This record gives sequence, structure tokens and C-alpha cells, in this order.
Amino acid sequence: MLSFYKNKKVFITGHTGFKGSWLCKILIMAGADVMGYSLEAPTNPNLFSLLKLEKKVKSVVGDIRDLKKLSESINSFRPEIVIHLAAQPIVRDSYKDPVYTYETNVMGTVNILEAVRKCDSVKSFLNVTTDKVYQNKEWVWGYREDERLCGQDPYSNSKSCSELVTYGYMKSFFQDKDVAISTARSGNVIGGGDFANDRIMPDCLRAAMSNEDIIVRNPNSTRPYQHVLECLGGYLLIIQKQYEDKKYASNYNFGPNENSCVTTGSLVDLFCKTWGNIKWINQYDGGPHEANFLKLDCSRAKSELDWQPKWNIEMAMKHIVDWSKVFCIGKDISQITEKQIKGYYEI
Repeated sequence: MLSFYKNKKVFITGHTGFKGSWLCKILIMAGADVMGYSLEAPTNPNLFSLLKLEKKVKSVVGDIRDLKKLSESINSFRPEIVIHLAAQPIVRDSYKDPVYTYETNVMGTVNILEAVRKCDSVKSFLNVTTDKVYQNKEWVWGYREDERLCGQDPYSNSKSCSELVTYGYMKSFFQDKDVAISTARSGNVIGGGDFANDRIMPDCLRAAMSNEDIIVRNPNSTRPYQHVLECLGGYLLIIQKQYEDKKYASNYNFGPNENSCVTTGSLVDLFCKTWGNIKWINQYDGGPHEANFLKLDCSRAKSELDWQPKWNIEMAMKHIVDWSKVFCIGKDISQITEKQIKGYYEI
């Protein structure tokens, strides 16, 4: 699959984030010509800087809400492929600043689609949203792509709106154009190099590095946890398939198999076992509403794209701990990152 991307011009919004940095590294290894458009990396430390990606991609510092600058960047680069990752991605932060969250996640989607509409070089566009776009009914089976879109909190709801914006633009402006448009809804993404606040794996790493107990606020919640390379593999597969044949353009779920949908408590148990000599405590802090049970049905991606998860939750955790221990001892993490990418793609 990666050979498809050799010499392809790929434009990525949100390239300085956790998923964006892994994606840039994959595409660079594949021989793609990459331009990124994003705010400065959202954390310190951050994977983008650790991998020295600013030297390997054309990097534009810009706000997705700035349509003029975004359009100028795309038109100057003239990409064949556009991947939209830029977002305000934290549920709790969306309660603190809902206006910014909606401006970024909804109008940011409008802006990238408007820029793509006016750039005739683009052939394949992917909007990355979230498993939280669905109206959560706390049921035990996975949500399918035709379930109702109705996220409850400002983050989830803004991503539901982003899906609707994508659909509206596709029907209004792209029906007669040679541009394939899809959306991807992935589960809870984990992996080495995530330093965000309010995410369980970064919380585990920070506690381990400080030799403190891990604080878990909602250990009984079930989530579709998956390694970052799993969902990125799905994204890259959609982009290739619809580039070659527009019939593949659609919306797709990407999540783990049934046996890797675990509670947060079980995930942290696995981290403690894999890391060694650390424990966690349950400490609910009275935060805002979060779903207790969330699972995705990935039948469409499996049947139509021939996509399959490769790493179960134990394998994902092993790779996360391996990556994180290299980081903790201050070694260059480019080598471990490349090793994991090559292992995932069997190259």
C-alpha cells in the first residue's frame, strides 16, 4: 500500500499533533511530498519536534479558521491528496471553550472543503472525525455508519456537525467533480508520542515517569482502544482506494476487534503489567458527562476496503511501552518509531 504514496503530493491539516506526526513519518518513509498546515505543536514535549519533522515536510503554521491563508497554502502546493486532521480534540476542553471548539471543528471543516473546492489538483479528500459522532445509547453492540449522528458534548457534537458539513459540501459541490470524499471515524487512539492532557495513556506515562500512582477517573467505561498505526492504516487505505476508484468514497469506522474493546481499568491494568512496578487508583473527580460504553462496528471497512486490525490490545500496549521507555531514557526516538512503522507494514 505504501508504494502508492511515492511521489504523491499530500496536504495534511493538524500535522503537528499526535496522529498527524505519525502520519507525516509514514508518508515520508513512503516517499511522499508532504505539506502540513497547523498551529504549533499543542504540547511540550511533542512528537513532531522529537521526530524533527519540521526539517522533512513543508510546514505552514496557520489556523484552520483562517480561510485565506489555508487556501493560499493549498493553492501554492497543489496537492493530489488532502487529509483533514486539524481539530480541538479534547472533550473536557470543549466544555471550557465551546465557541473555539465549534469554530475549529465546524468552520475549520467548511474552510478546508472550500479550499479544496477551489483547487483543481485535489483528487482524494479525507475528513477524520471520531467514534463519538454517534448518538450514544449505551448499548453493547457497535455503532454502524448509518446510525444517527448526534454527539452530546461540545466536542462530539462539533464533530457530528463536521460530518454533516462534509456531506453537504459533497452533495452540493463535488458531485460532478473528479474528487473523492470520505470521512473516517476511529476509536480511542493510543500510541507512543501522545503527550496530551486528559488522555489515559499520557496520564499513565506521566505517572510512571514520576513514580506516582496512576489516577483513573472512570475505570469502568468501555472504549474501542486501538494503536495509532491501526487507524492511520485505514485512512491511507481509504485515500488510495477512492483515488483509484471513486466508488469507494463513503464514511468508514475504524476500531479494534471485539476482544480489544476493554474498560479503561483493564487498559491501565495492562499498562501496569507491561511497564512493571506501578499501580493505579480510582479517583472520580466529578467531571463532565462521558459515555460509559462505546464500540464501533467496522464491518464496512472490513468488507469494502479489505481492512483488518493487525495488533490486538496486548500487542498495542507492548509497542506503546517499548516506545515510551526509549523516550524516558532520552534516546533518539526516530529509530523506534521507524521500527514500529516497518513492523506494522511488514517492510
